[in-house]
Amino acid sequence: MQEQQTIYGTVTQIVFQNTENGYVVLRLLARDGEEVTVTGIIPNLGLGEELICNGTWITHPSYGEQFQANSFERRLPESARGVAEYLGSGLIRGIGPKLAMRIAETFGAEAFDVLQNEPERLTEIRGITARKARDIGKQFTEMSEMRLLMDFLTENGLPVSLTPLLYKRLGVAAVDALSENPYMLCDEYYGIEFYMADQLAAHLDIPRLSPERCDAGILYTMRFNLDNGHTFIPVEKLVKAAADLLSDDDVVMEPERVEEGIMRLESNGQLVREFICNRDAVYLRVMHEAEDYLANSLRVMAEREYQYDFDLEELLASLEADSDIDYAPLQRKAIVAAAKYGVTILTGGPGTGKTTTVRGMLDLYEALGLTVLLAAPTGRAAKRLSELCGMEAKTIHRLLEAGYANGGRLAFQRCATNPLECDVVVLDEVSMVDVVLMQALIEAMPQGARLVLVGDADQLPPVGPGNFLRDLIGSGCVPVIALTEIFRQAQQSDIVMNAHAINLGQMPAPSRKDGDFFVMKKDNAADIMATVVSLCKERLPRYYGLNPSQIQVLSPARRQGAGTIPLNRMLQEALNPPATSKPEKRFGDTIFREGDRVMQVRNNYDIVWESLDGSETGTGMFNGDVGEITQIYPAQECLIVRFDDKFATYTYDMLGELELAYAMTVHKAQGSEFEAVVVAVSNGMSRRLLTRSILYTAITRAKRLLVLVGNGDAIEYMVKTNARNKRYSALRTRLRMIDPEQV
Repeated sequence: MQEQQTIYGTVTQIVFQNTENGYVVLRLLARDGEEVTVTGIIPNLGLGEELICNGTWITHPSYGEQFQANSFERRLPESARGVAEYLGSGLIRGIGPKLAMRIAETFGAEAFDVLQNEPERLTEIRGITARKARDIGKQFTEMSEMRLLMDFLTENGLPVSLTPLLYKRLGVAAVDALSENPYMLCDEYYGIEFYMADQLAAHLDIPRLSPERCDAGILYTMRFNLDNGHTFIPVEKLVKAAADLLSDDDVVMEPERVEEGIMRLESNGQLVREFICNRDAVYLRVMHEAEDYLANSLRVMAEREYQYDFDLEELLASLEADSDIDYAPLQRKAIVAAAKYGVTILTGGPGTGKTTTVRGMLDLYEALGLTVLLAAPTGRAAKRLSELCGMEAKTIHRLLEAGYANGGRLAFQRCATNPLECDVVVLDEVSMVDVVLMQALIEAMPQGARLVLVGDADQLPPVGPGNFLRDLIGSGCVPVIALTEIFRQAQQSDIVMNAHAINLGQMPAPSRKDGDFFVMKKDNAADIMATVVSLCKERLPRYYGLNPSQIQVLSPARRQGAGTIPLNRMLQEALNPPATSKPEKRFGDTIFREGDRVMQVRNNYDIVWESLDGSETGTGMFNGDVGEITQIYPAQECLIVRFDDKFATYTYDMLGELELAYAMTVHKAQGSEFEAVVVAVSNGMSRRLLTRSILYTAITRAKRLLVLVGNGDAIEYMVKTNARNKRYSALRTRLRMIDPEQV
């Protein structure tokens, strides 16, 4: 084992810095005058800082002798030169090298005390206004507080990327709050795995069998299962899963302790326990409230029937005659039902006329003088709905005016006390909507308003908890019109016909030369990915006149086989290679480059955007939004992304919100349509991802061209596998029963 040593020195150069995890390679001018290379986790470092590093000397095979730091202390510089280098290194917006030198010359070693405690004194320097002085002082104070938080996280092996989230919610109290309750990190807002919070708890000497640790493990298990689509967990499964999570080589968490923890959490209102669906079910309170609210509200809405002093069928017939449209019988039935009932479901596969039916509903609503709002779960789905229906559609979040409440919690301005102003809400792609978001939408609807739910029940269920559309259809409580006829024009599309064939468990039939559906069989992931790249870069643009930006690659998996992560690296290299004219920024394992296609991967209601013409500004970008990096500004440490009709600004510390989107998972593509889709399927992917519903959903994303590239056995397995992951949900039962406890 190598001997631990300590070196002292001043940071003269930062060779590499990973802003996501704090890893740096730096040059340190040691006290003996020798310049050494130091590596380690030292976040948010500035030039001129003095470091005391503990670690070992190693010999790197390419870069020679380096000092590998495993712990450090930092001190702000005291010399005028050190102060100038530190302030001028870009850590504080608005202070460049020249202004930094003037601050250092004016205040010397007192500069940092002035910035922290008397920022108004900065106005003594020519060119600094009172407003700018306040801004610089505020930035320095926040930076100092965040550095203390970063150091605490680094010392305890936690991701530095937690810093802005913790600071936003807790401010200067973050370290104290973490020390008191490290398991707060398991909240979905932070997204930290239990073992990491558990490591911090161990450092803080929290007993392994403590009730606090037990309760945290139970809640983490419950929240983890929301990602698997469950709204509740049977108590016996919860006890086993939580006990397994909380046990290790040093301690065994007995099931009895977990059962006691469930009772504690039930008594303090965090969990709800109920016998339903013939199970002893345990809910997070918010999930129980969502299911219960939806069941009660939808039953009331479903019983509502609107009366007219004229015949709706005759009115629709006159509208048909005026518009020269001849609706099929099921379409006519759906349009009338949407005007007659409080809740109506319209479902059907591709080519069955859902869009024509929705337009017919809108025409009838207009004739009845009703105000309609259109909504969809994602931005791309809302844009497509707008284009198809000729009127504005919004995402559910935008419709409900989503934002953050105190403490960083999601909140909607539109709610029961501030309802939407409408007579009808038409919601498309409803198969994607989870029970919590559906609850928020129905709460915001005014009394007496109609709700029309449009979707394809054979597509994937929502990423979030519940199985809302299928449960509602299965309850039998709501009028459901399922369109089954494939119209003649749609029959000309092999994409449409093969989608229906796959849905019936039949292998797709490739098109002839002039068709729109092709299968290219390749045996291994490497060949599949090489073929995908060739299709996107050369073959499809050459033969079909497609721009690569019109081609979307889809894969069931992220990392496994021909998954999106390796595909994105290859596609970026092929379609947007590095060039001296293209600035780029590395963030973790990803390089972001001007011209890259990127996706927002979580809802963030604070990201500032501006419309393309500059006439409108706002905040909020949403999970699944896809755009292009148009500019990167290294000096300002930010980049600009164009999303359809708006520009959004991302600072470098926000890049965890983005990922490359040349290839995306089928789940992320749901609700979107693309001119051309290339689907990559390979062996080596998890069998739970190789299902009929995933293949069906992928194929129905293509408008003009579909190319399926993959292993023949894997494709056949997907077609034959109609298994759906079981979701624990009681909404269907609640809708059927007056008193669910009678089940």
